[in-house]
Amino acid sequence: METRLNQFKSNCIKVALFGPESTGKTTLAQALAKHYDTTWVPEFARTYLEEKWHKSHEICAPEDILPIAIGQLKLENEAVKRANKIIFCDTTLLSTQVYSEAYFDGWCNKKVVQANKENRYDLYFLTDIDVPWEKDLLRDRPNQREEMFEKFAAALTKRNLTYALLSGSHEQRMKCAIEKLNKLYETHIYAKG
Repeated sequence: METRLNQFKSNCIKVALFGPESTGKTTLAQALAKHYDTTWVPEFARTYLEEKWHKSHEICAPEDILPIAIGQLKLENEAVKRANKIIFCDTTLLSTQVYSEAYFDGWCNKKVVQANKENRYDLYFLTDIDVPWEKDLLRDRPNQREEMFEKFAAALTKRNLTYALLSGSHEQRMKCAIEKLNKLYETHIYAKG
């Protein structure tokens, strides 16, 4: 497993799907990757925490944050090598930090916090909570969707990161995302050469 939390350098456009649980991030990442004939990065925390639960019936703990971050960045760094000019990340280390601070009274591993100051994405898509919440093994905050959404929005605003809000049906979200991405693509390095 990687021990550092640095992104590989790449000329591809990096897009982060960002928002609280059950807001359509995975569905959008897959659909956008298909539309742009490229790859997407799944959420490492989901696999990691499902395995932990099945082995020990334990939930996420502070000592899980760094391994989750390392695993997420490893998946991203592997996927960026296969990307076709653009990559869609189902989640990011900033999501890991938002959840860590929400679940552990404001605490997050300092290596994750530092990585979030250094790593970059060209665009964040903040996924709205205007879709039905779907229960699964890991989702646990159906009554705190607004609060969590505000935490995600605040994380972007605090860092002055470029983002677009995706709301409405899947089709509406896709249309908005494609419009934003096509504009971004026009100004990116690949459009120049």
